[in-house]
Amino acid sequence: MTDLRLPYSELSPEAYNGLVQTSQALERSATDKSLLELVYLRVSQINGCAFCLEMHSKALRKTGTDQSKLDALAGWHISPHFSAKEKAALAWAESLTHISTTHAGDDVYQPMLEHFSAQEISDLTFAISLMNAFNRLAIAMRM
Repeated sequence: MTDLRLPYSELSPEAYNGLVQTSQALERSATDKSLLELVYLRVSQINGCAFCLEMHSKALRKTGTDQSKLDALAGWHISPHFSAKEKAALAWAESLTHISTTHAGDDVYQPMLEHFSAQEISDLTFAISLMNAFNRLAIAMRM
């Protein structure tokens, strides 16, 4: 990418640190870290954030995620590499990322109830929202 437009983390340190603290809280949560990284990567694919794509791909490889699974992520709907639980989380991630057209419908929310606790759904929703915020900052400021 090009040079950073503005050093947003320095100009708005309290706001940026709030996002970082949310990220750290999610790291400490009981929600599966590989699943969080998978969701982060899919959201970043949709948003086209090159910085985050590289970071979360590396993190997933570090956890032992198969490269074939990473390669198939954009086609998760029809890929045999993803469990029903992962597919529910990825559908939720896509729905929230495209919220202006999906409105987070019940058809996407209901499968979440089959696979996740209320706490996990809350954590995943925060994670998806957080990644969308980080993607938008990185893309807008040319990180």
